[in-house]
Amino acid sequence: MSSTPEIRELAMQSNAWPFQEAEKLIKRLERSGKDKDVIVFETGYGPSGLPHIGTFGEVARTTMVRNAFELLTGKKTKIICFSDDMDGLRKVPDNLPNQEMLGKYIGMPLTKVPDPFGTHESFAHHNNARLINFLDGFGFDYEFISATDAYKSGDMDDTLLKMLNAYEKIMNVILPTLGEERRKTYSPFLPICPRTGIVLQVPMVDRNLEKGTVSYIDEETNETVEVPVTGGHCKMQWKADWAMRWSGLGVDYEMAGKDLSESVKLSSAITRILGDTPPEGLSYELFLDEKGSKISKSKGNGISMEEWLQYGTQESLSLYMYQSPRKAKKLYFDVIPKTVDEYLNHLSKYPALEGKQKYASPIWHIHGDNPPEEKVPVTFALLLNLVSASNAENKETLWGFISNYSKGATPEEYPLLDQLVGYALVYYENFVKPNKKYRTATPFEIEALELLKAEIEKIPEDAEANEFQTAVFSVGKEKKYENLREWFGALYEILLGQKEGPRMGSFIALYGKQKFLDLINQSIIRV
Repeated sequence: MSSTPEIRELAMQSNAWPFQEAEKLIKRLERSGKDKDVIVFETGYGPSGLPHIGTFGEVARTTMVRNAFELLTGKKTKIICFSDDMDGLRKVPDNLPNQEMLGKYIGMPLTKVPDPFGTHESFAHHNNARLINFLDGFGFDYEFISATDAYKSGDMDDTLLKMLNAYEKIMNVILPTLGEERRKTYSPFLPICPRTGIVLQVPMVDRNLEKGTVSYIDEETNETVEVPVTGGHCKMQWKADWAMRWSGLGVDYEMAGKDLSESVKLSSAITRILGDTPPEGLSYELFLDEKGSKISKSKGNGISMEEWLQYGTQESLSLYMYQSPRKAKKLYFDVIPKTVDEYLNHLSKYPALEGKQKYASPIWHIHGDNPPEEKVPVTFALLLNLVSASNAENKETLWGFISNYSKGATPEEYPLLDQLVGYALVYYENFVKPNKKYRTATPFEIEALELLKAEIEKIPEDAEANEFQTAVFSVGKEKKYENLREWFGALYEILLGQKEGPRMGSFIALYGKQKFLDLINQSIIRV
């Protein structure tokens, strides 16, 4: 990204959160006094369940901070996506096939658990591949690291030996945070049992710093077992593992969910014990499902990445991740149409932005200096209502309305709009149609509809949307609606069978004057 002192000043004045995070990282690097060739950003992924939208969100947001940092500093950076795939399988996620088979592998490293889908070498390989395919599809620039590979290749050996030497200090950080029973069995090192292959959570009975080993008692054989801490014979317990990655990989920035705030503090303390500076980072709020519960990859609640992309664009998902990361947000299917239209609105306004406003726009953080230039003449909400009113089942039918509304518009000229047309058909079929419920008009509402019909009939077929909107407003006022929202709400329920709807004037212009009059006539006949 091209940068000048003037651009950097404008970017900082924008107060966009990625630039604020980048500034925090700049100050951290200045305090360290180190001049690194490459600044390392990290995101972590626990492949105990299928990749979910929160995993994507962390990579997307980290990329936004990375781009902001590069603009401000011009320094080289990289993002590491680290999969903790050597973790033991604690429980079988509810949303997976072959539950009984998976239950036999509780405690085994995820890279040793068979793939319940039968397509990959292991359960972890399956989940890692799904994550990689998705991130690649978005064009993210990252380096994927498997914990299993990092441990077994020896890349973490030096750090693991440092941690063995600092064993007592690390224990002094963690033990005060544990209950009495857990303290008796806790060890930051988790040996991989040579006999069973299970990741063990057992107390250490001996440590040999010269040999680089730890010893524990096998509960089944009652024998003392000595294993190296290096070469993949042990993995680190969660908070110690995080510190190992920060220290061993030289991580400068990693964000984390607010639920991990205490873990960040403890891992930071361990990182300092190892003689390193903990990374800078953002504490973001969690995504909630429609019931207000935290989204969990093991429960499979909420929306998956694939599901979002059935109904909305990649860019709309990126916008959702950009918006208010410190605020807990509900993430359910109703959010998608709203976010798609918010993206289109930001995109349409971007060309007119200047100075710091440009860097305050989500569009810069999604696209950088090269956003798409396509203008979309129809909102997604309007398309959904067009599908609803017309009962269209294919793109061709919808494009007939669109080309009449926006003269000469074609799918070739508006590829983004053509995408939205496809999304609208699928979204309507799965979410709108099953919940459609037409309400019978009251005698008072029939009078209002008859009056609206008379007013619309006076307007030319090719009139602008505002002219139709004015007619709808005037009827509502003439019929003495105290709150015009009640009038519009009645139209949505009676004509479209929905609680909410589009700007009515735009809908009439898109759907067509005569077809709208037909809707009114049908609603009156139903009475």
